[in-house]
Amino acid sequence: MYKILKNTEEHTILLPATLDEHFPLLKYMFWSKGKAIVPLTESDEFAVREEGLKYSNYDICYPYVLMAGQIMRALQSGRYDPKKTSVLIPTAGDACRGACYIGMMEKSLQQAGFTDTHMVTINVRHVCNDISLKITTDTAIRGLFGMFYGDILMLLANQTRPYEAHPGETEALRRRWYRELAKDIRLGRHLTLRHMRKNFKRIAESFRAIERTGEKRQKIGIVAEFYAKYCALGNWNLVSYLEEHGCEAIVGGLSWYMLYYIDSHKPAKWGPERVGFEAVKKLMTHVQTDMLVAMHRCGFHVPGRYEVMDEHSRPYVSHNLINADGWLMGAEAVDLIRHGVRKILCNAPFGCLPNVCAGRGVYPNIRREFPDALLTVIETDSSGSKLNYFNRVQMVIDTKLPPRRKRREE
Repeated sequence: MYKILKNTEEHTILLPATLDEHFPLLKYMFWSKGKAIVPLTESDEFAVREEGLKYSNYDICYPYVLMAGQIMRALQSGRYDPKKTSVLIPTAGDACRGACYIGMMEKSLQQAGFTDTHMVTINVRHVCNDISLKITTDTAIRGLFGMFYGDILMLLANQTRPYEAHPGETEALRRRWYRELAKDIRLGRHLTLRHMRKNFKRIAESFRAIERTGEKRQKIGIVAEFYAKYCALGNWNLVSYLEEHGCEAIVGGLSWYMLYYIDSHKPAKWGPERVGFEAVKKLMTHVQTDMLVAMHRCGFHVPGRYEVMDEHSRPYVSHNLINADGWLMGAEAVDLIRHGVRKILCNAPFGCLPNVCAGRGVYPNIRREFPDALLTVIETDSSGSKLNYFNRVQMVIDTKLPPRRKRREE
C-alpha cells in the first residue's frame, strides 16, 4: 500500500507544523547528506483550512484538516518535486490519529493527484514499519538534545518576552541560540551531558540578562492535546494573543510528554525492552532535573519535575487514561494550580476523541477539588468562530478570582 522512501541524492521530507518551538532543532534529528527535513511554516489559517477541507471533511479532527492543508499547499506551490518529496507524519502509534493519520494522508495525497509522493513516519509502536524512519543511537541522541534545548528555550522565552524592555530582544536571542545549537546537532558535536548542562546554564543566564520593564502580569496556563498546545496554527496563536493582552502564557515542555509516554507505554513484564524503557526514563529525568535547576538558579519559575507531577496528580486524575496525551493533560492542570497559576485554558481541537475522555472528562473533577481555580475549555474547529473562541479567552483574562483559600493538604 505504501511507497518506500528511496535514498536519493536530493530528497525533501515535508513535516507539517506541530512543534513550532522545537522543530528548528529537531529537524536535524534525521539529517544526512541528500535528505532534508523541511518543517512547514505557512500560518494563513483560513487558506490552510479551506485547502485541507477539500481532502477531508468537517467531522474529521481539526489538526488533520490543517496538516492536510499545509501539505497540499506546499506540494502545489511548485517548490518541491513530488517524485523526490516525502511527507513525514510523526505519530505516537496508539489510538485516534496516533495510527490513522498515515492512511488518511495517503488517501488525501492520492485524491490530490500526488501519487508519486512518498509517505514516511516516526513511531515506536511498529505502525507501518515499512515506511518508518529508523531510530538509531545517533538519531536518538540528536533528538534528545533537540528536545531539551527546545524545551528550555521555549520556557525561558515565554517568561521573558512579555516583560522585555526592548521588544524583539527575546526572539533575537532565541534565534541566536537556535543557530548555535542547531549547528552542534547537525554536525553531531558537543552532544554530551556535561556540555548540555553547561549550555543550560549559559542559556538561562543569557535570558536573565535581558532588561525587563518590571510590570506585573497575570499568568495563564495552557493545557491541551499535543497539536493544540505546541502549534500556533492549531491554537490560533493563543500565546501571542495572551501576551498582547497583558498576560504571561505558561506552556509545559515536550520532555514531560515524552516521559509520560515512556512511563505509560512501557511493557508490563520485565525483559530487555522494559529495561530499555526504564533506562531512557532515568536518563531523561536526570536531564530534565538539570534543566530545571539551571532555570531556578537564574530566578525563573519552573514546573514540577515529571515524577512530582505524576505523584501529585494521582488523587485527582486517573492514570489509566493513556491514549494520546491521556492523563498528562489533567496532571499539568493540577501542577499549574499547585504552583499558583489559577487560570487555565484547556485548548481542545474539534474531533479529538482522547481529549474528550482524558481532558473534558477530567477537568470537572479538578474544578471540584480546586474550587479557587478557573479551568475553561476552548475549542478550535473548522466551522468554529474565532470571535467566539477569543471571547472565551478574554472572559478568562478579565475574570476576577477570589483570594486563594488554603487547602487542608497544604
